Amino acid sequence: MAYRLVPTGRMVTMSGPLLLLDGASLWFRAFYALPESFVDPDGRPVNAVRGFTDMVASLITKHQPSRLAVCLDLDWRPQFRVDAVPTYKAHRVEEGSDGSSEEVPDTLTPQVDMIMDVLAAAGIATAGAVGLEADDVLGTLAATEREDLTVVVSGDRDLLQVVTDEYVPVRVLYVGRGLSKAELFGPVEVAEKYGVPGDRAGEAYAELAVLRGDASDGLPGIKGVGEKTASTLMLRYGSLAGLRAAAADPESDMAKGIRAKLTSPEAMAYLDAALPVVRVVRDADVQFSKDDQLPATPVDPARFEEVAASLNIERSAGRLAAALKAAAASRSDQ
Repeated sequence: MAYRLVPTGRMVTMSGPLLLLDGASLWFRAFYALPESFVDPDGRPVNAVRGFTDMVASLITKHQPSRLAVCLDLDWRPQFRVDAVPTYKAHRVEEGSDGSSEEVPDTLTPQVDMIMDVLAAAGIATAGAVGLEADDVLGTLAATEREDLTVVVSGDRDLLQVVTDEYVPVRVLYVGRGLSKAELFGPVEVAEKYGVPGDRAGEAYAELAVLRGDASDGLPGIKGVGEKTASTLMLRYGSLAGLRAAAADPESDMAKGIRAKLTSPEAMAYLDAALPVVRVVRDADVQFSKDDQLPATPVDPARFEEVAASLNIERSAGRLAAALKAAAASRSDQ
């Protein structure tokens, strides 16, 4: 079902949603979900291309978007985040590199260019921002959307911070356990699952992540504060600012152990630095490869067929073309 939010706040079935895909998050999952025995006529692995194309087709079929953009990492480890928290994604840096490149399987790297060829021939937009991660592109596009319900698709829990009901609803389809087990999150679901204040669930989730840390991003968190304790603190004090104010107030009823953990010099320095690292940028200068309107058919059908044949993904390409056609038919029926 496709929706648009009208000024009264009432949901009406007028057009499909805006679908924003976390490109690298999806093609990494596709790469590991399918064996490298899927190859093109030259013997090059195309498992990520095939899996990613099938994912996009499936998402279009399910959500019937009117607009779609695949968001890219133009800098997967922005310097401002590294300057703030030097351990940020440090474990993902290739050994011996200068820190500018991420460790990526050798057989995945060339497949990213193949995926770009498929998207270009299909007429599906990509979007990126110089010096920033896909998270920042997703955050900006979600925060600035004023027309359509927006669905952000990612396997990165950090994106849960963008959920909102303001202006237009923004939802996150979390695919961390695979597309077949995807979970759709709005503010209510984030508040219920992670134990954060419901009136500011997205922002509160980012603050929760700061407190508990995130090993996948190299964020240490506050020593001795796990997810359960972080949730309890967020629910009691409402925000990270409220929590820190209580910790600094000797008259507050905060337990001594928690106060000591939060007011140590190391913890205070970390909290000062980490929140801007975890929060996605919401005002990035996003550049698109084309407009984000989803076409009814591949914009360059000859090239689309040529790319599909050269990569031995004709069936996946066919599913994508069929999904585009079905989504367009659904929109015309509204």
